[in-house]
Amino acid sequence: MRFSDLERPPLDEKFLRGRLVRPGALWTQIDVLAETPSTNAVVAAAAAGGQAEGLVVAAEYQSSGRGRLGRTWTTPPRSALLMSVLLRPVTVEAARWPWLGLLVPLAVAAAVRSVAEVPAQVKWPNDVLVEDRKLAGILLERIEGPAAVVGIGLNVTLRESEKPHEAATSLELEKAATTDRATVMSAVLRELASRYQSWVSSNGDPDVVLPEYRELSATLGRAVRVELPDGTFLEGTARDLADDGRLIVDTADGPRPLAAGDVTHLRTAGR
Repeated sequence: MRFSDLERPPLDEKFLRGRLVRPGALWTQIDVLAETPSTNAVVAAAAAGGQAEGLVVAAEYQSSGRGRLGRTWTTPPRSALLMSVLLRPVTVEAARWPWLGLLVPLAVAAAVRSVAEVPAQVKWPNDVLVEDRKLAGILLERIEGPAAVVGIGLNVTLRESEKPHEAATSLELEKAATTDRATVMSAVLRELASRYQSWVSSNGDPDVVLPEYRELSATLGRAVRVELPDGTFLEGTARDLADDGRLIVDTADGPRPLAAGDVTHLRTAGR
Protein backbone atom coordinates (compact mmCIF):
# COMPACT_ATOMS: atom_id res chain seq x y z
CA MET A 1 0.00 0.00 0.00
CA ARG A 2 1.29 3.47 -0.90
CA PHE A 3 0.70 6.34 1.47
CA SER A 4 0.39 9.93 0.27
CA ASP A 5 -0.94 11.89 3.26
CA LEU A 6 1.96 14.22 4.08
CA GLU A 7 0.24 15.32 7.29
CA ARG A 8 0.66 11.76 8.56
CA PRO A 9 4.39 10.92 8.45
CA PRO A 10 5.52 7.30 8.82
CA LEU A 11 6.96 5.89 12.00
CA ASP A 12 10.76 5.83 12.12
CA GLU A 13 11.73 2.32 13.21
CA LYS A 14 15.41 3.22 13.71
CA PHE A 15 14.51 6.22 15.85
CA LEU A 16 12.16 4.15 18.04
CA ARG A 17 14.74 1.41 18.53
CA GLY A 18 17.32 4.00 19.52
CA ARG A 19 15.02 5.45 22.17
CA LEU A 20 13.62 2.24 23.62
CA VAL A 21 15.81 -0.80 22.92
CA ARG A 22 18.84 -0.91 25.15
CA PRO A 23 20.57 -3.33 27.55
CA GLY A 24 18.39 -4.06 30.58
CA ALA A 25 15.24 -2.55 29.06
CA LEU A 26 11.99 -4.48 28.74
CA TRP A 27 11.72 -3.80 25.01
CA THR A 28 14.14 -5.95 23.04
CA GLN A 29 12.92 -5.56 19.45
CA ILE A 30 10.73 -3.00 17.65
CA ASP A 31 9.46 -3.68 14.13
CA VAL A 32 7.32 -1.30 12.06
CA LEU A 33 5.28 -2.89 9.27
CA ALA A 34 3.74 -0.96 6.39
CA GLU A 35 0.64 -3.13 6.49
CA THR A 36 -0.56 -6.29 8.20
CA PRO A 37 -3.91 -7.93 8.85
CA SER A 38 -3.29 -7.82 12.63
CA THR A 39 -0.30 -6.93 14.78
CA ASN A 40 -1.67 -9.24 17.47
CA ALA A 41 -1.53 -12.14 15.02
CA VAL A 42 2.08 -11.31 14.11
CA VAL A 43 3.16 -11.20 17.74
CA ALA A 44 1.17 -14.32 18.63
CA ALA A 45 2.94 -16.23 15.88
CA ALA A 46 6.30 -15.00 17.15
CA ALA A 47 5.38 -16.05 20.69
CA ALA A 48 4.39 -19.52 19.49
CA GLY A 49 7.81 -19.76 17.85
CA GLY A 50 9.57 -19.07 21.15
CA GLN A 51 10.15 -15.33 20.84
CA ALA A 52 11.36 -13.80 24.09
CA GLU A 53 9.45 -11.17 26.03
CA GLY A 54 9.82 -7.59 24.83
CA LEU A 55 8.89 -7.77 21.15
CA VAL A 56 6.96 -4.75 19.83
CA VAL A 57 5.28 -4.79 16.42
CA ALA A 58 3.65 -1.63 15.07
CA ALA A 59 1.81 -1.17 11.79
CA GLU A 60 0.96 1.83 9.65
CA TYR A 61 -2.25 0.10 8.61
CA GLN A 62 -4.20 -2.94 9.80
CA SER A 63 -6.57 -4.55 7.35
CA SER A 64 -8.18 -6.91 9.87
CA GLY A 65 -7.54 -5.39 13.29
CA ARG A 66 -9.65 -6.81 16.09
CA GLY A 67 -11.17 -5.29 19.19
CA ARG A 68 -12.99 -6.83 22.10
CA LEU A 69 -15.92 -9.21 21.47
CA GLY A 70 -14.73 -9.84 17.93
CA ARG A 71 -15.27 -6.27 16.76
CA THR A 72 -13.14 -4.86 13.97
CA TRP A 73 -10.69 -1.98 14.45
CA THR A 74 -9.86 -0.14 11.24
CA THR A 75 -8.48 3.36 10.77
CA PRO A 76 -7.05 5.32 7.83
CA PRO A 77 -3.34 4.61 7.17
CA ARG A 78 -0.97 6.32 9.63
CA SER A 79 -3.85 7.98 11.51
CA ALA A 80 -3.46 5.79 14.60
CA LEU A 81 -0.90 4.15 16.80
CA LEU A 82 -1.40 0.43 16.15
CA MET A 83 0.92 -1.94 17.97
CA SER A 84 1.14 -5.20 19.86
CA VAL A 85 3.66 -6.29 22.47
CA LEU A 86 4.72 -9.67 23.82
CA LEU A 87 4.86 -10.12 27.59
CA ARG A 88 5.65 -13.25 29.60
CA PRO A 89 4.80 -12.61 33.28
CA VAL A 90 5.63 -16.22 34.16
CA THR A 91 6.45 -15.46 37.79
CA VAL A 92 2.95 -14.08 38.40
CA GLU A 93 0.32 -16.60 39.45
CA ALA A 94 -2.39 -17.19 36.88
CA ALA A 95 -5.17 -15.81 39.09
CA ARG A 96 -3.55 -12.37 38.94
CA TRP A 97 -3.07 -12.16 35.19
CA PRO A 98 -6.39 -10.28 34.69
CA TRP A 99 -4.73 -7.25 36.31
CA LEU A 100 -2.47 -7.02 33.27
CA GLY A 101 -5.52 -6.14 31.20
CA LEU A 102 -6.22 -3.24 33.55
CA LEU A 103 -2.60 -2.13 33.83
CA VAL A 104 -2.16 -1.56 30.08
CA PRO A 105 -4.92 1.06 29.60
CA LEU A 106 -3.58 2.84 32.67
CA ALA A 107 -0.20 3.13 30.96
CA VAL A 108 -1.83 4.44 27.78
CA ALA A 109 -3.89 7.01 29.70
CA ALA A 110 -0.86 8.15 31.69
CA ALA A 111 1.19 8.57 28.50
CA VAL A 112 -1.57 10.58 26.82
CA ARG A 113 -1.86 12.80 29.87
CA SER A 114 1.89 13.32 30.01
CA VAL A 115 2.92 14.06 26.42
CA ALA A 116 -0.38 14.99 24.74
CA GLU A 117 -1.82 16.86 27.74
CA VAL A 118 -5.25 15.30 27.16
CA PRO A 119 -7.25 14.28 30.29
CA ALA A 120 -7.61 10.60 29.39
CA GLN A 121 -9.35 8.13 31.69
CA VAL A 122 -9.85 4.37 31.70
CA LYS A 123 -13.12 2.57 31.15
CA TRP A 124 -13.43 -0.95 32.55
CA PRO A 125 -12.15 -3.27 31.39
CA ASN A 126 -9.74 -1.87 28.82
CA ASP A 127 -10.74 1.27 26.93
CA VAL A 128 -9.24 4.74 27.18
CA LEU A 129 -11.67 7.65 27.03
CA VAL A 130 -11.75 11.42 26.98
CA GLU A 131 -14.96 12.18 28.81
CA ASP A 132 -17.16 9.50 27.18
CA ARG A 133 -15.42 9.56 23.80
CA LYS A 134 -13.29 6.53 22.93
CA LEU A 135 -9.66 7.35 22.28
CA ALA A 136 -8.05 3.91 22.50
CA GLY A 137 -8.85 0.25 22.88
CA ILE A 138 -6.80 -2.61 24.28
CA LEU A 139 -7.01 -6.28 23.30
CA LEU A 140 -5.19 -8.77 25.51
CA GLU A 141 -4.88 -12.39 24.46
CA ARG A 142 -3.34 -15.09 26.59
CA ILE A 143 -1.64 -17.83 24.63
CA GLU A 144 0.25 -21.02 25.42
CA GLY A 145 3.81 -20.50 26.54
CA PRO A 146 2.53 -18.91 28.69
CA ALA A 147 2.48 -15.44 27.19
CA ALA A 148 0.29 -12.40 26.83
CA VAL A 149 -0.12 -10.58 23.53
CA VAL A 150 -1.29 -7.03 24.17
CA GLY A 151 -2.73 -5.01 21.28
CA ILE A 152 -3.11 -1.24 21.53
CA GLY A 153 -5.05 0.93 19.11
CA LEU A 154 -4.89 4.67 19.79
CA ASN A 155 -6.47 7.25 17.47
CA VAL A 156 -3.97 10.03 16.83
CA THR A 157 -4.93 12.12 13.78
CA LEU A 158 -8.35 10.66 13.03
CA ARG A 159 -10.51 13.45 11.60
CA GLU A 160 -14.16 14.21 12.24
CA SER A 161 -15.14 12.93 8.79
CA GLU A 162 -13.24 9.67 9.39
CA LYS A 163 -14.79 8.70 12.71
CA PRO A 164 -16.24 5.16 12.63
CA HIS A 165 -18.94 6.23 15.10
CA GLU A 166 -19.97 9.36 16.95
CA ALA A 167 -18.40 8.29 20.24
CA ALA A 168 -14.90 8.02 18.73
CA THR A 169 -12.23 10.67 19.18
CA SER A 170 -8.52 11.22 18.56
CA LEU A 171 -5.64 13.24 19.95
CA GLU A 172 -6.07 15.71 17.11
CA LEU A 173 -9.78 16.14 17.78
CA GLU A 174 -9.00 16.69 21.47
CA LYS A 175 -6.46 19.41 20.54
CA ALA A 176 -3.52 17.49 21.97
CA ALA A 177 -0.17 19.14 22.66
CA THR A 178 1.40 16.66 20.22
CA THR A 179 0.14 14.28 17.55
CA ASP A 180 3.59 12.91 16.72
CA ARG A 181 3.07 9.16 16.79
CA ALA A 182 6.70 8.35 17.62
CA THR A 183 6.51 10.61 20.68
CA VAL A 184 3.25 9.06 21.81
CA MET A 185 4.44 5.51 21.12
CA SER A 186 7.64 6.07 23.09
CA ALA A 187 5.66 7.46 26.02
CA VAL A 188 3.18 4.56 25.99
CA LEU A 189 5.94 1.95 25.94
CA ARG A 190 7.85 3.66 28.74
CA GLU A 191 4.77 3.98 30.94
CA LEU A 192 3.85 0.37 30.21
CA ALA A 193 7.34 -0.94 30.97
CA SER A 194 7.48 0.90 34.29
CA ARG A 195 4.12 -0.37 35.50
CA TYR A 196 4.58 -3.88 34.16
CA GLN A 197 7.97 -4.36 35.77
CA SER A 198 6.69 -3.09 39.13
CA TRP A 199 3.68 -5.40 38.89
CA VAL A 200 5.78 -8.45 37.99
CA SER A 201 8.32 -7.77 40.76
CA SER A 202 5.43 -7.70 43.27
CA ASN A 203 4.10 -11.05 41.96
CA GLY A 204 1.09 -9.30 40.47
CA ASP A 205 0.01 -7.52 43.64
CA PRO A 206 -3.27 -5.68 42.85
CA ASP A 207 -2.16 -2.78 45.04
CA VAL A 208 0.42 -1.88 42.40
CA VAL A 209 -2.45 -1.14 39.99
CA LEU A 210 -5.53 -0.37 42.06
CA PRO A 211 -4.81 3.11 43.51
CA GLU A 212 -4.00 4.62 40.11
CA TYR A 213 -6.89 2.75 38.51
CA ARG A 214 -9.33 4.27 40.99
CA GLU A 215 -7.85 7.71 40.34
CA LEU A 216 -8.13 7.52 36.55
CA SER A 217 -11.28 5.43 36.25
CA ALA A 218 -14.18 6.84 34.27
CA THR A 219 -16.33 3.86 35.35
CA LEU A 220 -16.10 3.64 39.13
CA GLY A 221 -18.87 5.60 40.80
CA ARG A 222 -20.92 5.74 37.59
CA ALA A 223 -24.34 4.32 36.81
CA VAL A 224 -23.72 1.61 34.23
CA ARG A 225 -25.53 -0.82 31.99
CA VAL A 226 -23.58 -4.00 31.34
CA GLU A 227 -24.16 -6.49 28.55
CA LEU A 228 -22.99 -9.85 29.87
CA PRO A 229 -21.38 -12.57 27.72
CA ASP A 230 -24.65 -14.54 27.68
CA GLY A 231 -26.49 -11.59 26.10
CA THR A 232 -28.36 -10.50 29.23
CA PHE A 233 -28.09 -7.04 30.78
CA LEU A 234 -27.84 -5.60 34.25
CA GLU A 235 -27.84 -2.06 35.58
CA GLY A 236 -26.39 -0.58 38.72
CA THR A 237 -23.55 1.51 40.08
CA ALA A 238 -19.95 0.49 39.44
CA ARG A 239 -18.55 0.58 42.97
CA ASP A 240 -15.02 -0.86 42.93
CA LEU A 241 -12.75 -3.63 41.70
CA ALA A 242 -12.45 -6.97 43.46
CA ASP A 243 -9.07 -8.47 44.36
CA ASP A 244 -9.08 -10.41 41.08
CA GLY A 245 -9.89 -7.37 38.93
CA ARG A 246 -13.60 -8.05 38.53
CA LEU A 247 -15.89 -5.02 38.43
CA ILE A 248 -18.27 -4.87 41.39
CA VAL A 249 -21.64 -3.45 40.36
CA ASP A 250 -24.21 -2.65 43.02
CA THR A 251 -27.58 -3.71 41.61
CA ALA A 252 -31.11 -3.78 43.00
CA ASP A 253 -30.45 -7.43 43.85
CA GLY A 254 -27.15 -6.78 45.59
CA PRO A 255 -23.50 -6.53 44.51
CA ARG A 256 -22.45 -8.42 41.36
CA PRO A 257 -18.76 -9.02 40.61
CA LEU A 258 -18.28 -9.17 36.83
CA ALA A 259 -15.34 -10.82 35.10
CA ALA A 260 -16.43 -9.72 31.62
CA GLY A 261 -19.01 -7.52 29.99
CA ASP A 262 -19.59 -4.58 27.68
CA VAL A 263 -20.10 -1.51 29.86
CA THR A 264 -22.17 1.51 28.90
CA HIS A 265 -21.90 4.59 31.10
CA LEU A 266 -25.35 5.95 31.83
CA ARG A 267 -25.78 9.68 31.97
CA THR A 268 -26.94 11.11 35.27
CA ALA A 269 -27.78 14.62 36.36
CA GLY A 270 -24.81 16.89 35.89
CA ARG A 271 -22.99 14.63 33.40
